Amino acid sequence: QVQLVESGGGLMQAGGSLRLSCLVSKSILTITTLGWYRQAPGKQREVVAVFTGGGTIYADSVKGRFTISRDNAKNTVYLQMNSLKPEDTAVYSCAANYFLTTYWGQGTQVTVSS
Repeated sequence: QVQLVESGGGLMQAGGSLRLSCLVSKSILTITTLGWYRQAPGKQREVVAVFTGGGTIYADSVKGRFTISRDNAKNTVYLQMNSLKPEDTAVYSCAANYFLTTYWGQGTQVTVSS
């Protein structure tokens, strides 16, 4: 069992920045796929930025604006979001694939006003 707890969401004006954090209950060195997803109202969940065994994946819509990083000692993964746009408004969730099971955090709301 893996627990993930996100923090750092909130309300921000367009052009601003936010940093999301995801604290994982197990050593993230043992997790092959770990990263961030988002779901906007009325839309399907989509990948934002994910560490995989083969590298890092970013959604085209966030490339150059968002950066995923990790602190293995703290079992934490971060999402630095810069130059925020209203279309970035969504619930952002952290997920980890651990022994063929995907675990999700509860999500954190990010709202970007124009």
